[in-house]
Amino acid sequence: EYLKSSYTLDLEAVKQGANSLPHLNKTLVASCKRLHGEVDKVLCGLEILSKVFDQQSASMVSRMIQQTMSQGGDQELEHLVTKLAILKDLLSSIEKKVKLDVYLADLTKIGKSQKYSLSVDVEGGKLVVMKKMKDAQEDWNTFTHDKIRQLIKSQRVQNKLGIVFEKEKDKSQRKDFIFASAKKREAFCQLLQLMKNKHSNQDEPDMISIFIGTWNMGGVPAPKSMGSWILSRGLGKTLDEMAVTIPHDIYVFGTQENSVCDKEWVETLRCALKDYTEIDYKPVRHAAALSLIFSHFYSFCYVLLTFLVLGNKGAVGVSFMFNGTSFGFVNCHLTSGNEKIHRRNQNYLDILRQLSLGDKQLNSFDISLRFTHLFWFGDLNYRLDMDIQEILNYINRKEFEPLLKVDQLNLEREKNKVFLRFTEEEITYPPTYRYERGSRDTYVWQKQKATGMRTNVPSWCDRILWKSYPETHIMCNSYGCTDDIVTSDHSPVFGTFEVGVTSQFVSKKGLPKSSEQAYIEFENIEAIVKTASRTKFFIEFYSTCLEEFKKSYENDTQSSDNVNFLRVGWSSKQLTTLKPILSDIEYLQDQHLLLTVKSLDGYESYGTCVCVLALINRSKQDPFEGDAMTCKNSFNNPAYYILEGVPNQSAALASDMLPSSTLPPLANKTLLPRLL
Repeated sequence: EYLKSSYTLDLEAVKQGANSLPHLNKTLVASCKRLHGEVDKVLCGLEILSKVFDQQSASMVSRMIQQTMSQGGDQELEHLVTKLAILKDLLSSIEKKVKLDVYLADLTKIGKSQKYSLSVDVEGGKLVVMKKMKDAQEDWNTFTHDKIRQLIKSQRVQNKLGIVFEKEKDKSQRKDFIFASAKKREAFCQLLQLMKNKHSNQDEPDMISIFIGTWNMGGVPAPKSMGSWILSRGLGKTLDEMAVTIPHDIYVFGTQENSVCDKEWVETLRCALKDYTEIDYKPVRHAAALSLIFSHFYSFCYVLLTFLVLGNKGAVGVSFMFNGTSFGFVNCHLTSGNEKIHRRNQNYLDILRQLSLGDKQLNSFDISLRFTHLFWFGDLNYRLDMDIQEILNYINRKEFEPLLKVDQLNLEREKNKVFLRFTEEEITYPPTYRYERGSRDTYVWQKQKATGMRTNVPSWCDRILWKSYPETHIMCNSYGCTDDIVTSDHSPVFGTFEVGVTSQFVSKKGLPKSSEQAYIEFENIEAIVKTASRTKFFIEFYSTCLEEFKKSYENDTQSSDNVNFLRVGWSSKQLTTLKPILSDIEYLQDQHLLLTVKSLDGYESYGTCVCVLALINRSKQDPFEGDAMTCKNSFNNPAYYILEGVPNQSAALASDMLPSSTLPPLANKTLLPRLL
């Protein structure tokens, strides 16, 4: 109505020198009549509540409300603004107060026999570190919320915490402390998070974006422009034009046959990222141009780097913690040759078992189960089993489905020989190898070697796969290759991912009481292991949510209908009760348990699995139909887990991995967790 009738009148008044918009003001006042009444009701209610529940502040509340009554002309816009400001102040004053300067416990600084006390002033936004309780707060021992850059929770020592303090610009100092218990450490972390939530303008991310690129550079330097690779442009599933302009949080580059020296390659990628994203990314970890991670985040916890050499090929791995989420990245170069499938499979298994990556306490588990999210990429060198002319014909017609059916990696995965329960996005781009250098129009499939002419059929050698814990969020937004980088006989491959991450948990119920304790119990567990031995077995339980790692007693049932397989079971009496460090159900639903079945005679692992606690709250009407590795039924129904074993060793296998004739049906109840 104002735009139709009064807008032009205000415009004319401004042109004539007026310094106000009277008609707009009149319209706003009329529109806010009902808001005046609602605010008055809330103010009146607050006054009554203060007189009943908080008599100490009742007089102050009454005085503030009286200010709104004393002003004349309740139709004036200024009066409404005053009312809203007073209402805001009143609501802020009655918010639940957090106790100031919470003294948690004496803490021992690593490396010195000294006791420290930590006091958290949530309202004031300060942390005070003191050797003695009577020490005064001074600049050297007082840290404001913005100077606390990072909390590093030790995975090896459950009650150890590292705190990174900002000392000067771009400089930091880390101090490590030992708490009386894991619960004390967690309570302290919750207090710091409460303080940060109250004072910081930065929100904790619950989602991050990751770019992964893999490229066999063919022993020659990269071209000056790598924009298509960094921006995920080219063939296959690519990002739309709007999404291309949004920088990712983390960039991971894996290369093979890279002749550029380490420092030069790091600087090349850093400058390229700055050119295309206008962000000065910092290198997190790099090694011999094999694997490189850039991020704009301040830092990560536990950034570990490890190598594994396999003849003239090999792998490099990087792992880190991002808040409460663990990440692993493996870049590898496997054996080449169309006929060397078994060598490639063995390369994969060697990396799986021998690459020392992640928490060392999880050595019983292969690296595919040590991380919330594991990305595996590189020149895997798996080829197409088809006549060269047929392959070229399908490529020319852009018919990739028949080729993917004869892709060696896909075939070996279907046989459960490699990359068990890994995921790969659908391939919708042509084979990335072996192109004529300088062009992407021609495949060169014959190569003269000292031993004679060698055939290299066009193949999808360069791949990106991933494996994530169940009930976690991950989405692949692009998966393709460039079509304008022609220096190598391989095309660079890119993949972008949206990944859910967890931050420091803060209970909505406030800080936990020392008397509160939840327990996790299993009613019974049953597993089938591949072994001719008739030894006894036990189960080990691992999780960052547990006060300590636990193991069961030996199995109390054992039977075999097949000489090569053994069915073992544990009743509730043989299974230990697990104590989580926090008893809040909201916290526990984000946690996972790792289980490994070991023999008593040699302590060898016969199989492993991951169990997601989020399933404990599912109803009978909501069966879980996810990964076979996890619970297929609800918490109230029989739960069935598949134990992943290491091929070529004694391993725990399940019905989807064996012909039905070789494996007897499982009993009704297996691995049923219960939360008390």
